[in-house]
Amino acid sequence: MSERAEPVRREAPDYTGPTMMTQSWCDIAFLHWAVPPERVAPLLPPGVRPDVHEGVTWVGLVPFRMVGAGVLRAPSIPWLGTFPETNVRLYTVDERGVRGIVFRSLDASRLAVVAGARAAFGLPYRWARMEIDDGDGSRTYVTRRPHRSRVRVRVGEPMASGPLEEFLTARWGLHERHLGVDWYVPNVHEPWPLHAAEVLELDDTLVAAAGFPELTGRPPDHVVASPGASVRFGFPRPWRRPAVGRRRG
Repeated sequence: MSERAEPVRREAPDYTGPTMMTQSWCDIAFLHWAVPPERVAPLLPPGVRPDVHEGVTWVGLVPFRMVGAGVLRAPSIPWLGTFPETNVRLYTVDERGVRGIVFRSLDASRLAVVAGARAAFGLPYRWARMEIDDGDGSRTYVTRRPHRSRVRVRVGEPMASGPLEEFLTARWGLHERHLGVDWYVPNVHEPWPLHAAEVLELDDTLVAAAGFPELTGRPPDHVVASPGASVRFGFPRPWRRPAVGRRRG
């Protein structure tokens, strides 16, 4: 196994392959907690390990507004392509040294999107009642399934992106294990325009349900916000073949 990871790249790598879908991620908040890598490792698929920055890895709670999702390069799907979403994510690097994300949960308010993503890609999507409200100088994200999340943030002034912000936001793909195959799904987007942000309220059980019951009892270690970015996804690529005797997720 290679122990070296590709350097963090603020700019998206060149991608000339076919487009699976396009969308925009808007009004996004990034809440992160630092944890030891060994705390995360048992929750990852085979073949990937926790990616680290200055000796720790990170657990992210990321609520946002999905806008204009469309299949291939077709126009966005009316109504169905715009909805709130919240994900809990981990930061990974695979045996090739390629960095990515593993999602522990994804909540969305469109049942058809949830069903399609679970069936096609094995992603841990769940349907939830969700809303995003702007008012009184703050933004509130609400998620309700049996687990819940209520996050209220105050978005501040634009800020420069440093090494940690690039580590957490400049991610150009996701790792997923589905039907016994290890998949990597590439994506490209412009660099995030980041703003300082302050958490005013946090009442969340999504992070606990994702395997980290101790985290949301304390404030996040890092918080930023962004007005958004336009995203293009490539098709999933198997990055290694199943081997006899290999543990299956």
